Amino acid sequence: MEEDRQKAREKKEDRERQRAVRAQEKEEMRQEQQRRREAAEHLKSLRPENCLKCLTVCVDPALLQQEGSDFLLDTLASFEWRFSVESQQLPHSITWTRDLPQGEDSRGTVEEEQVVLVLGLTDFLDVVISVKKMLDSEGDETGPDSFLSPLLECLNRDDKKVVSLLVTDCQPDYRTGTCGVHLLDYTLQSKLGMKNLDIEEVLVYLQLCKNVSLVFLDGWEEVTDHVCAVTKALSKRPFKLLTERAELPFCVDGSWASGVRVERDGSGLNQVWSRQIQQLNRVSPVVASTVTAAYPSPQLLLQVYQSLGSEKERKDLLAGLLVKSGGKERRIGPEISARVYRCFTAQNPQLVLD
Repeated sequence: MEEDRQKAREKKEDRERQRAVRAQEKEEMRQEQQRRREAAEHLKSLRPENCLKCLTVCVDPALLQQEGSDFLLDTLASFEWRFSVESQQLPHSITWTRDLPQGEDSRGTVEEEQVVLVLGLTDFLDVVISVKKMLDSEGDETGPDSFLSPLLECLNRDDKKVVSLLVTDCQPDYRTGTCGVHLLDYTLQSKLGMKNLDIEEVLVYLQLCKNVSLVFLDGWEEVTDHVCAVTKALSKRPFKLLTERAELPFCVDGSWASGVRVERDGSGLNQVWSRQIQQLNRVSPVVASTVTAAYPSPQLLLQVYQSLGSEKERKDLLAGLLVKSGGKERRIGPEISARVYRCFTAQNPQLVLD
């Protein structure tokens, strides 16, 4: 009787253990499905069309006083892009903010690095004069009325900022190539008495020392095109960064990037062997196929290496193999042969194969 009760208790405990295991497996499966859903939603949120909904174009109110600036706001509204008119740390500038997904950052929004500063030709000439005075005085502070002071403060406050200086109200000849530079030089020389060397010094300081790119535009239609292009580029950045991180630098591009299927009977292994050789720099599919045809598996190649008596013979083992491509024949050569040898026999993980 006691033995029957003991067996019943053991069966009950066994059923409870199995029930607990099934419950745990079910919970793990539920958590895995939840993680996959969250990962899929996060990936979806990074797509450009969805990132556009998270971006806000912030326009400084001072820009709206310029004639034709309403074209920018009308265009943003027609695209149904979010925008706001609010004072910027850098006057006459346009910036971008991006809403972060919930849980990614407690700040909620982050300011993008791109800044567009829009100045008329007269204001830009004032900036050129201020830069020249500052360089002549070996870095002394510029006057408070200059556009240069807030620009330098912005760059000093955050050296990751990327500023594009758009100069509007320029004639078409200003906007392209060397002709535009010469006309700008002529304007500065005639109106301000500056020499070519002085002008080049100012432009070098802005573009190379402060990483400020200069773009000469005709009016607000072209400014709007520039702002829209930057907005679209910012919307593509998160997904592009994600895909770049996911790629392995030693894997070549191609339809097989996701891998080669190997069946139970071993079919597909030859393709894997060929792809492995193709991962080496400057090894074409034809060269890889030639090597795998001569040595159908890595083990066979290693056995031949071990059977050779000298290091030179091992390095030159593949050099004489003929590669047929485009109706012509050539040999693999000693360079690729030596690299394949080092790849399969070197013990140093830090060794550079090339």
